[in-house]
Parts: sequence; C-alpha cells; structure tokens
Amino acid sequence: MAHAIEVHGLVKSFGTTRALGGIDLNIRAGSVYGLLGPNGAGKTTTTRILATLLKPDAGSARVLGHDVVREARAVRQKVSLTGQYASVDEDLTGHENLVLVGRLLGLSWREARQRATDLLDAFGLSDAAGRQVQTWSGGMRRRVDIAASLVVIPELLFLDEPTTGLDPRSRNQVWELVRRIAAEGTTVLLTTQYLEEADRLAERLGVIDHGRVIAEGTSRELKASVGTSALHVRLADADERPRLQALMARVLGREPSTAADPAELTAGLDSPAQAAAILAAIAEAQLEIEHFTLGNPSLDEVFLALTGRPAEDAAAEAAR
Repeated sequence: MAHAIEVHGLVKSFGTTRALGGIDLNIRAGSVYGLLGPNGAGKTTTTRILATLLKPDAGSARVLGHDVVREARAVRQKVSLTGQYASVDEDLTGHENLVLVGRLLGLSWREARQRATDLLDAFGLSDAAGRQVQTWSGGMRRRVDIAASLVVIPELLFLDEPTTGLDPRSRNQVWELVRRIAAEGTTVLLTTQYLEEADRLAERLGVIDHGRVIAEGTSRELKASVGTSALHVRLADADERPRLQALMARVLGREPSTAADPAELTAGLDSPAQAAAILAAIAEAQLEIEHFTLGNPSLDEVFLALTGRPAEDAAAEAAR
C-alpha cells in the first residue's frame, strides 16, 4: 500500500463555523506525518474524521484502503487514537487499566495481563504499575495512555497533540516512544502546535490554517520559507524599533517580522553570517539592545511567513 491515508477535498462545518474547508492529504504507509498548526486550525477535526469519530460533510477519505464513511468498522479494526488528554481510569492502577483495554479488545485474561506487563516494562512504568493512576505524574499518565493504544499493535496510530501540557523531560520520553512505535512499522499521524516536535519526529509536515493545508513538505523545506535560522532582537528602547527595522531590512534585503512586544523584531536568515552583519550594523548605529538570540525558526515564524500573521492571532481568530 503506497498511502496509509488519502484525503481529497475534506469539508466539515459545525453550525456556521467551517472547521475544514477542503483538505487534501496523502500520507505514505510506514511514515510519521506531522499536521502542524495553532489551536482551532482544524487538526483535531481532521483526526476525528479519519478515526471515524466524525462524518465529513463533503469530500472523501480512505484509511488503510478503506473509506472512512462506508467502511468505518474496517478502519476502526486497524487504527488506534490517543487524544489530547489522557483517557485512562484514574481509580485503577496502571496494570489494571491496560488489562481492561486488553479484555475489551478480545484478549484472554492471561494474554491481557501479560501484554499489560510487557507494555509497562517497555514504557518504563513497571515500578508504578500497582499504584492508582491518579497518583502518577502527567508524563506517566500520557505514557500509559499511549500504551493503551498499543495493547493490540495498530497499523495506524493517531496522536493528537500528545505532549500538550507536559514538562520537557516527559515530552522527550513521549518523543522516544513515538520513534520506537514508528521504527516497528506503524504509520503515525501526529498533530501538534510545536515545530520542534514535528521537526524531531515527522518525515513530512502539513501546515494547516483555517481548515486548509497551506503548505506541505519536509521540516527543512518549511524552515527554508523563513530562512535557515532566525535572529530575535529586543531593544532597550521600544521607540527605536523603526530604526532597527530599517537597518535589518537594508542588511537582509527584506523586511523583518514584528512581534507583539513593541521592542522586538525577528529576522529569518539565509545563513548565520547574516546575524553577524546585522549585529555589526546595530553596533555601528549605536542602537542599545537588551538581548538577542539566534536559533531555528519557530512555528510562529513559519506561520507568519506562510499566512502573514502569527500563529497566536490565527488561533484567536479561529476561537471567535
């Protein structure tokens, strides 16, 4: 099978709000695909349609060769979904949760217990297996939630913003789990707000805004839309921002991006050498800066390059 997911012209509205406005996607079997965008962009709606939890208003979608409307039962037998929030029973222990899922999926008591033990060990949760989940940390709950999706190994795993609200250590642990799952041959559709997360995990990315895929490609290709790196400069005096903006435009040959902070500017760079040229020009102009950072483009910078507005503004629009 060349593609695990094939989507053409997918449309979905909730009352007068159009959540999806004609999405097209083709996701290679055996790959990790990242669907990137702010809250309200349409990521979760897309996932729920593909997982047969919602019906589209128009368009078509095939998952693992099956139509998500006409063959919903066949799709459900081959996929697993981990939503944005842990859905395990907090009154049960970690082991009891996984045994329960195993029994619901048709495993015998013996098979369910053994599978629960194996997964808890693989996910580094054996020491807490006998404790109620309500005593676990957020990262531990997230890991057991993903483990529950793997009691029976799916051909396709939907991960809807799996690291939202997690601390950096827990986020890294979840990333390692996703890599392990993908290495074993499961196709993964990952929705996220974080470019770094998609960068670490996904083979290809789709950027979604207002219910449409507005860009698609590898992480490197998307970053190239704003340059290979980004320079963030914060001035000591916000009134000097017009001078800094003109200076950066002269060095780069294009306008830098403004930020919500009136003292800040961000410039996408084609090479780190441009950062040195900008900083030298700032020194020559005797502009006082509070601090500067040089790093990879953020989701906001990619989004700004593609849509002309920051991701937070897009999310606020979608919420209205």
